[in-house]
Amino acid sequence: MIVTVTANPSVDRTVELPGPLTRGEVLRARSVRSQPGGKGINVARAIAEAGLPTLALLPAAPGDRLLKQLDSAGLPYRSVVIDDDVRVNLTLAEPDGTTTKINEAGAELSPTALAHLTDLIVDCSAGASWVVLSGSLPPGVPADWYVGVTVRLHAAGLKVAVDTSGSPLLAIPGVRPDLLKPNAFELAELTGGDGAMLEAAADAGDLAPAATAAASLAERTGGTVLTTLGGAGALLTVGADTWFATPPPVRVRSTVGAGDASLAGYLIAQQRGSAPAKCLRTAVAYGSAAAALPGTTPPTPKQLDLAGVAVRQLS
Repeated sequence: MIVTVTANPSVDRTVELPGPLTRGEVLRARSVRSQPGGKGINVARAIAEAGLPTLALLPAAPGDRLLKQLDSAGLPYRSVVIDDDVRVNLTLAEPDGTTTKINEAGAELSPTALAHLTDLIVDCSAGASWVVLSGSLPPGVPADWYVGVTVRLHAAGLKVAVDTSGSPLLAIPGVRPDLLKPNAFELAELTGGDGAMLEAAADAGDLAPAATAAASLAERTGGTVLTTLGGAGALLTVGADTWFATPPPVRVRSTVGAGDASLAGYLIAQQRGSAPAKCLRTAVAYGSAAAALPGTTPPTPKQLDLAGVAVRQLS
């Protein structure tokens, strides 16, 4: 089983626009959808669609609309009780795939609720193949919370994957997570580089800057680093070896959740015993399929274009 943790879940409301977003104008929505969200929940939904056992852990008030959405989706979850409503994140999606996000801060977690969530993670993760710590932290949660959780999970002999950013990310390499999933900008946060430069270089076919940064990060953590590079593809670094994969052509509808789908794809393939190159191929196929779907809709295995993903090992 793969357990996912979403400390700052959300209801994701996506508004698809008929044309470019124009400030100061009255715009008519082409479609509006509301879906359960938060990075860990997105990962769990994709894993569940693949038919693998998963469990999503999160804080929410009884009767919160997010829990009703999870019930409707049939996603297994456990929640810690809080008083406030789960936040609503708004995404404005333009026809060319450009997305503008407006994220709320999230419901504050009291020290008691946070302690209950930490204990729930440890208790529910017994026997899990992976525990995924994913997303931002809500108000009231210290920036090093993922660090303490990782230490407890490692002490229990569990493998930990982390996908976050900002202050919570900067402290993580020191506790040597088994898998990190940065994008170009998060990789730059950890290695002191320039995220825009890393992504632009990859777009231009120069993988050396991103590959070098990912290799240095993998050496620091002793674990695997899966680096997503937007439309250019993704890198997978395992020890001294790095692979690069380019995505199949897709019509992008929403990039929100594409990185989460990539992480899910990697874990799905890894759970099935695939070699690193195939794990990367599956990760990129999942991320690309997610980008072609509206909102944060998780891709199904039938929507993957595995044959369209080109993978090569870098020297």
